[in-house]
Amino acid sequence: MTGRHIAVVGGGYSGTIQAIGLLRHSSARVTLIERTSRLARGAAYSTRRPEHLLNVRASKMSAFADSPAHFAEWLAKRGSADASSFAERRLYGAYLEELLGEAALEAGDRLQIVEGAAVAITRQGEGEAVRLASGATLSADAVILSIGNLPPNVPATIPSDLAPGVFVANPWADDIAAGLSAPDRVLLIGTGLTAIDAALTLEATGFEGAITAISRRGMVPRPHDRKPIDVPVLGERPYGGLAEMTRRVRSNARRMNWQAAVDQLRPHTQALWASAPPERRKRFLRHLRPYWDVHRHRIAPEIGDRIETMQSQSRLSFEAGKLVSITADDAGAQVTWRRRGAAGTEELSVARIVNCTGPRGDVTRSGEPLLDQLAGQGRIRPDPCRIGIDIDEHCRAVGKDGTPAASLFAIGPMTRGALWEVVAVPDIRVQTDKLAREIGASF
Repeated sequence: MTGRHIAVVGGGYSGTIQAIGLLRHSSARVTLIERTSRLARGAAYSTRRPEHLLNVRASKMSAFADSPAHFAEWLAKRGSADASSFAERRLYGAYLEELLGEAALEAGDRLQIVEGAAVAITRQGEGEAVRLASGATLSADAVILSIGNLPPNVPATIPSDLAPGVFVANPWADDIAAGLSAPDRVLLIGTGLTAIDAALTLEATGFEGAITAISRRGMVPRPHDRKPIDVPVLGERPYGGLAEMTRRVRSNARRMNWQAAVDQLRPHTQALWASAPPERRKRFLRHLRPYWDVHRHRIAPEIGDRIETMQSQSRLSFEAGKLVSITADDAGAQVTWRRRGAAGTEELSVARIVNCTGPRGDVTRSGEPLLDQLAGQGRIRPDPCRIGIDIDEHCRAVGKDGTPAASLFAIGPMTRGALWEVVAVPDIRVQTDKLAREIGASF
């Protein structure tokens, strides 16, 4: 319907592409609400560090589902990189900013951008009212939550009496090496993609000391193949339980390289997840998620080389174990930890601790005023695995009573409980495009 108004809360990648999609596929007016002054980039693409590269080749990073070569062509026009490369994430942020700027020029008064934090959303007649921290209120026919990833939880072992600067909550801060010297040691809590980013930043900003990264299993993201690989088409969706699926992937990995064996599942992953009952999903999260993550969410080959070099020089180590206690001392902190499978504990003296545990998912413990308000009113609820916001097949938020909302939607990584594969650009662009077209047809 002409003149409808859609508010998108969150101006990172998901929210930006959702807003652009609504302008392309509907006649609605769109308001994009973002708490910071930097639109389009979100946590992933706000980095200013050249060492932070995309984890997906440029050829697959188009912002648009119906124009798959768009980003590669954008890079080519600037002579920045080719389609098979892993471009700098800051370049991708510039690409998104440019897209939003172009959309704003073309849309005229159909697009409004509001800088401010949304703190409450309430039903207003047949639509919604969004209240900002400033006290202002916006009325909309529908609201789309594009929250992005929530910040990581602070580990329970972190004491409150650490000296300022010893514990770093933001692993992407440019100054995580500030004040450190060659004899110092840095502890990274976590060994995933966030820890890779932190280790690269420490090295690039001149830290010459040792880095120890610890997680429960000590598993590290694997690198992509150096050249793009042809993935054999898997025509039918595979069936079976987790054990059977694992055996099939291992068998295929022996016949082809393991990257292709994992990527074969890509077109079917969301359907496999959707068809699995909650208990099977929970078993996957308990037992297989770490293995899936390090093989599915890979790093650029050149990043893999740099990490391997740091390890060979004994400047970086990845350990499997559990933090037992952390106490403040004159050097920074004394860390007691237990190696996986060991009975005794070990000690580490560290000058800095960086939180690389990954985003939290439970919306009932988010610490975000807006999510707290919506959960408190029963308008949203955690998905059965408690890794995000529960939604239906049309991205409508499901309330505490199990009823999908008529005018409240959610997209992006916080909907992983329903879709699982919705944390990367190739998946989010499909989700946002589909929702934009559905809204265009029905709203």
